[in-house]
Amino acid sequence: MSEPFDGAITRPEQLRDFYDSPMEVALRKDIGRIDELCRRLIAAAPMLFVATHAEDGRADVSPRGGPPGFVTVLDDEHIAIPDATGNRRLDTLENVVSTGRVALIFVIPGRDTTLRVNGSAVVSAAPDVLERLTPVGKPPRAAIVVRAEEVYTHCPKAFVRSKLWDPESWPDPATLPTSAEVSLAHQRNPALTLEQVQERERDALANRLE
Repeated sequence: MSEPFDGAITRPEQLRDFYDSPMEVALRKDIGRIDELCRRLIAAAPMLFVATHAEDGRADVSPRGGPPGFVTVLDDEHIAIPDATGNRRLDTLENVVSTGRVALIFVIPGRDTTLRVNGSAVVSAAPDVLERLTPVGKPPRAAIVVRAEEVYTHCPKAFVRSKLWDPESWPDPATLPTSAEVSLAHQRNPALTLEQVQERERDALANRLE
């Protein structure tokens, strides 16, 4: 068996040997700003995914969640995402500070289309910015402020194919490892027990969401 990376495409122009040119409608739908329709979608989204990269090229995607409307539209060009209590690794924030770029996908429950916003970004702790935000628990210590450069809705095919919102397609939880079982295995601490991890999870969800 060959190595998985053998035969890789090495130049962007080679991709067109396998794919047709993009449809004009796919190019035209990028409006490059936050219009009224985008504001309504952002206001309805309780979840988004934040993609960033480090200076050395390492990529990261992180979920952010809160009550619908927790992401604030500052104006037609800027949005702000309040930071919330997490694991304090700060991967996303460090990447934004280092490279100043971000890509977002907003997800609305039950809706197959998503909203994508790509652009430049900063991490801000300015009081006049933070006071405009809806906290997710405690008042945020910082926020990711994004200047939109590309803004467009993404087609629903991935959601339709995956049947993400169809409970009939969801796997039986009994066939999957629990989050505590995964955490125990990946922490590789022989002194730690499953019961201890389960208790930590219960405590975190009950007392440390804010």
